[in-house]
Amino acid sequence: MNKSLIFLIALFSMTSTVLAQRPNRQLTPEQMRARQEARQAELDAAERPIRALNSLWIEELTWMEIRDAIRDGNTTVLVLTGGVESNGPHLASGKHNYSNKLMGESVAQALGATLIAPLVTLEPGNPTGPVTIGSTGPMVSQATYIAWLTDIGDSLRSMGFTQVYFLGDSGGNRRGMQAAADELNDRYRGVPTQFHHVPEFYNHDKVRQYIQETLGIPEEMEYQASSGSDGIHEELSITSVMSVIDPTSIRFDQRVEAGRASINGISLLPLSDTQSLGRMVIDFRTRLTVEAIKTLRDGPE
Repeated sequence: MNKSLIFLIALFSMTSTVLAQRPNRQLTPEQMRARQEARQAELDAAERPIRALNSLWIEELTWMEIRDAIRDGNTTVLVLTGGVESNGPHLASGKHNYSNKLMGESVAQALGATLIAPLVTLEPGNPTGPVTIGSTGPMVSQATYIAWLTDIGDSLRSMGFTQVYFLGDSGGNRRGMQAAADELNDRYRGVPTQFHHVPEFYNHDKVRQYIQETLGIPEEMEYQASSGSDGIHEELSITSVMSVIDPTSIRFDQRVEAGRASINGISLLPLSDTQSLGRMVIDFRTRLTVEAIKTLRDGPE
């Protein structure tokens, strides 16, 4: 017989004997739990080996950076909800998601000690129905939406956040956000974490009034309307904010080429003026939102 084969057979026999003689090392549930707790304590005590990234977005941070940020008092978190919908021929269908990126950062910076959860980029609706104006999709059912937000809020609580604020940039999101906040507050009654929907974040009537009356820009749009004189689901406030993020999201160059660089009677030229207006709208909406959050958190002055 081949010497190599004899050696392998002998080695296998010896290994089998050793394994047969080894006592059963299966851990009990209590031992497994103790081991997991010890490992978790070890991780909790581990020092971050590199300098932390300066970011407000949870998804951009490492787990150690998130852990340390919460320990350092960043226990407020924003959950921003947007959506994908029809907005006429000029605006990207994810306009609310574009807006939320800037608005979320602005509100978090103004509040201080605040982080931002990953954006909720889909809105509630009828996912099985036909595509109609305003429902480009994709979307989820109201029940799924509420469950989604509830799970997000619950998970943020378990991470150590004590103030969770739901901010929605689409009118159809409001009922689901309020329902999720109510469910979580009922579930954790007596627990330090609080959940709030902040409707002031989505107050376009006040924004239109600010543009038309305070700034004196005569946009041809009623305060409570969903479209202005151009007859499309687009208005100066959201267009100007999106122009700050990315002019291609409002198809600025294409509009100029087609002679359509205006909305509801107001020119978008030059681009720098539209972007300046967008920054003013961001600041105005931020003030409204921060005032509302401070009232929820601290009570009226």
